[in-house]
Amino acid sequence: MTSTDRDYPADPGALTDADWRERLSAAEFRVLRRAGTEAPFTGEYTDTTTPGIYRCRACGTELFRSDSKFASHCGWPSFFTPLAGDSVIERVDDSLGMRRVEVLCANCHSHLGHVFAGEGYDTPTDLRYCINSVCLDLDQGSGDA
Repeated sequence: MTSTDRDYPADPGALTDADWRERLSAAEFRVLRRAGTEAPFTGEYTDTTTPGIYRCRACGTELFRSDSKFASHCGWPSFFTPLAGDSVIERVDDSLGMRRVEVLCANCHSHLGHVFAGEGYDTPTDLRYCINSVCLDLDQGSGDA
């Protein structure tokens, strides 16, 4: 699905859980609103190389450019930097008995995935934003991506 196929909410902060359940599929709700994850190597954007802008599937906020996407072979679409510094929020996630950094949409606070730091990613930032495909809409041909 592309972003032009979706009716994004004008004020995502005003939506209740019931509103989100009506707007999102069960899989989207589980990941975006309940911090779930999709199985590795199953998402529609894992291996996509189509140019464009990746938007938050819940609210339409521009999150990542396709030219920051790279093949990390981790099972989820991976990016080395967000589109803008204020498009995502990062917070410590101590769930599952480990410390990670969760990535959320700055506009609607939906869970997107996690970011990992480390040498060896062969990217300009040494960061890997592992984002669930179910959280994204690809706006093809948008911008100079």
